[in-house]
Amino acid sequence: MDDMEQVNENNRESMIEQLAQAFLELETQKGSSEDKVQWVEIKQHFSDLETILNKKHEELQAKEREYEGKELEINALLTQRTVVVTSKEQDLLDRLQELKDDAVASIVEARANHQTATLEFVYDGENKDNKVSSSPENSPYKSGEKSEGVANEVAPLLDIKIFCEKMDGDGLLDYVVAHKKKVSVFREEISVALESATDPARLVLDLLVGFYPANDTTQQNDKMGAALQGKRKSCILILEAMASLLARADPGADHLLNPETKQQAKAIADEWRLKLASADIDAANGNSLEAEAFLQLLSIFRIASEFGEEELCKLVLAVAQNRSAPELCRSIGLTHKVPALVEILINNEKQIAAVHFIQLFQLQESFPPVPLLRTYLKNQRRNSQVKADNVRDIATAKIDANAQELAALRVVIKCIEEYQFESEYPLDTLHKRVHQLEKAKTEKRRGGEFFKRPQQPKRPRPNERHFSHRSSGRGGGSSGVVTGRQIPPVRTAYAGTADRYPHYAAVAHDYQVPGQAMYTPQPSAAPSNYGRYIGSSLQPSHQHYM
Repeated sequence: MDDMEQVNENNRESMIEQLAQAFLELETQKGSSEDKVQWVEIKQHFSDLETILNKKHEELQAKEREYEGKELEINALLTQRTVVVTSKEQDLLDRLQELKDDAVASIVEARANHQTATLEFVYDGENKDNKVSSSPENSPYKSGEKSEGVANEVAPLLDIKIFCEKMDGDGLLDYVVAHKKKVSVFREEISVALESATDPARLVLDLLVGFYPANDTTQQNDKMGAALQGKRKSCILILEAMASLLARADPGADHLLNPETKQQAKAIADEWRLKLASADIDAANGNSLEAEAFLQLLSIFRIASEFGEEELCKLVLAVAQNRSAPELCRSIGLTHKVPALVEILINNEKQIAAVHFIQLFQLQESFPPVPLLRTYLKNQRRNSQVKADNVRDIATAKIDANAQELAALRVVIKCIEEYQFESEYPLDTLHKRVHQLEKAKTEKRRGGEFFKRPQQPKRPRPNERHFSHRSSGRGGGSSGVVTGRQIPPVRTAYAGTADRYPHYAAVAHDYQVPGQAMYTPQPSAAPSNYGRYIGSSLQPSHQHYM
């Protein structure tokens, strides 16, 4: 900026000098005159103009700076007021939700108290009539059924032992994949069956070859992806069984993990490490199977020291939502990194996973768990709130929001019961809210099934009759159907009445009035009010013709 001012100043002086020189030349050519203007006066005039312009420029700059300061002040004030209004609005919504919960809880409690006497009476009557005998004769399971159930439980263990004795890793993996619905039973059975293998560690490493298929491609259809996920879950199950076997074994038993086995495990880990680098493990939202299997491999074969701590911490965060994550973190030697991991989980709104880490590593003083649970539930409730201007289908959005809140409540209740936080966080209000959401879910499902039920075609009723509509004064008409309860419009009689209803013409009714001759109806004429009773159960009547 200083250089530009210096250049402008030099240009101004140069122009003044040139003007002075031109003026002198003009003066010499023109000659002297008494009225000539002196150069000093011209120079002073331009100097005064420059001073005036500079002064106005400075005034404009001062006003501009003033306006900019006011604009910044107003923007800051508006931002502050927006934050305050948003906070008050959210607090009011939270308070309104609490009032709704309290009101619903009071209603549910009042209804329960009102029905207690009736329910106790009904249950007492049922218990008297439906006592269950404990004798073997009344048991629904006969001796043959019991033996069959025991055989079904023993059969998987025998099959798994056969695969382990033969060191058939592929067969063991295929068997577990085929019986993946019995995961809870297999976990302990596989751990016991691995003891019968000559080299359990090598057996496990051999079957891990199928974790990443040889023709691994980024694009897979849903069926192939589901099959691969099932195989990976089975591999993790077998790794957990191997970890359980090592936990039961003698700490000094090095025959299970010899140097050759560790070297083979290190080679597999290096190969998986490259695949993890290109995989999007963050997209799994804390449930990455690839990262979990990798950490299990490092933990079981005790090769975690071969990898960097920062890399391992990133993988632990990728499986933080898994219940085995805290134990994996400790087994690979990252205990000193847990406080930092807990802070990251809290900042990412994964309070439940953070509570599991806090409880295992005894960090309750630094991170109180109960406030984290309250914050998690509050955030889930806020995130599940439905605004009418943001969604198209309000009913579906509310159902999804209730489902999210219900899932969050169940997770918090399970966590409170597991770690015995009932004294700090009572469960009564949470249970009442769960009951309310489940009831609303059931009612909405019933309503949805009713409205989605296909409409059945309407069947004709037995007392429906066809007739021809006639407009007043016109002979045209159209066919229609009405039920017996409806009164059809009045229509005129037609010529065939005597032929179709012969009793009207054959029977002569005596409607004789004193002083008047008897009236005999014509055979071809129908009563004027005959059509009024077509389709009804009333008998036709004849009026007196005066």
